[in-house]
Amino acid sequence: MAEGQSDLEARIIQDIHSKEIDLVNRDPKHINEDVVKVDFEDVIAEPEGTYSFDGVWKVSYTTFTVSKYWCYRLISTLLGVPLALLWGFIFACISFCHIWAVVPCIKSCLIEMQCISRIYSLCVHTFCHPLFAALGQVFSSIKVALRKEA
Repeated sequence: MAEGQSDLEARIIQDIHSKEIDLVNRDPKHINEDVVKVDFEDVIAEPEGTYSFDGVWKVSYTTFTVSKYWCYRLISTLLGVPLALLWGFIFACISFCHIWAVVPCIKSCLIEMQCISRIYSLCVHTFCHPLFAALGQVFSSIKVALRKEA
């Protein structure tokens, strides 16, 4: 049973590291849906009555679109791999801290809080409950009458 289970674990680990990436849909979870979709019309617009020459408008559109495309490709070529390495390292550190520090600390606090909550409950039931029950009996015979004076 243990050998079969370790084979399954090995296949799962292999699947995670050798997963195929989709080169067509590069944002399958749509995390950049509204943030970086910027087209020419989103940035530059001429109101009615203040139009430039048609040729200038066409060249401006082409210049914006092509320069945005190639600048993004150049920057991602130069910085994409180093930033992927940096973000991989950062998220590995976050995962490490969460697994080895945060969760054990929270579990430890929860265990300690159980002991403290039992002591607190015992104190409330021993001291506060009888006190407030007695005060309730004392003040239960008080009657309040409201009158409106004109």
